[in-house]
Amino acid sequence: MSGAPAFVAAHGLAKRFGSREALRRLDFEVARGEVFALLGPNGCGKSTALALVAGLLAPDAGWVQIDGRPPAPQRGGPAAIGLAPQDAALYRDLTARENLEFFGRLHGLGGAALRRRVDELVQRFGLGPHAGQRVGTLSGGWQQRVSIAVALVHAPALLLLDEPTASVDVQARGAIGALVEELAREGLTLLLATHHLDEAERLCSRMALMREGRVLACGTVAELVAALPARAVASVRTADPSALRARAAALGWPVRDWGAPQALSLLLPEPLPLADLVQALQGVPLSALAVQPVGLEHAYRERLADSQPEDFGSTP
Repeated sequence: MSGAPAFVAAHGLAKRFGSREALRRLDFEVARGEVFALLGPNGCGKSTALALVAGLLAPDAGWVQIDGRPPAPQRGGPAAIGLAPQDAALYRDLTARENLEFFGRLHGLGGAALRRRVDELVQRFGLGPHAGQRVGTLSGGWQQRVSIAVALVHAPALLLLDEPTASVDVQARGAIGALVEELAREGLTLLLATHHLDEAERLCSRMALMREGRVLACGTVAELVAALPARAVASVRTADPSALRARAAALGWPVRDWGAPQALSLLLPEPLPLADLVQALQGVPLSALAVQPVGLEHAYRERLADSQPEDFGSTP
């Protein structure tokens, strides 16, 4: 992040639910106008972190500040917060428009100002054909659109999105992604929790890789990828992993077991044509072989594989 003060700052966040430690010394910062992702598998603490940033939960330790102040989700003004949870928190028996009006009134809007804001959001989110339809009868994708619109009804400076595309189809994922990109272009600060690597890479300028309540690494995609000691990765399936490991060691290529069944990954200093790679591995029985440039998925798998519990939370 640049030298400018962080708009969102979380430091040493810890949260426990009974015997389960959901967050352990979580740290991250988000610049004003940035789209930042908390990226990690289900159950790693992303939703808990968003709830703490939103002020819906109090941390057991550590602190959160939004524009230099503690979070206050119902407060208006320059540090107002909007939250679209993973399971749309809407009144299913109310229409889309009625939900927008209800939550607008909760945030202090009323009269002509509320009508204008609701009309604006209905148009912007393409809700016109469904504005008079009960939310409980809408598809998951349309419910998510209404949920995000509700989170924006009071024009917050910070929008929190918790797995916005987790339960929607491919077409809805694309539409929601396009909305997020549009909001980002307008300068809104967005904090996104997701387990979709492609979503984080497409939408976010920086991200924190999470596991078991802590941050493993934080940075841009380029920074995270640069930390991997390779420029390409070869995925190899073989009936003789020992022979593959021995040949790779002789070639000076690090070997990784990232959990794919019967497959090992070779970290290559340069991309190689398949023919050259087959020649280099001559004598090793190969059943499948593929080469890819190093990407976010490889950086993510490397961090997950290398990190031990006592190392969680360190950021480069």
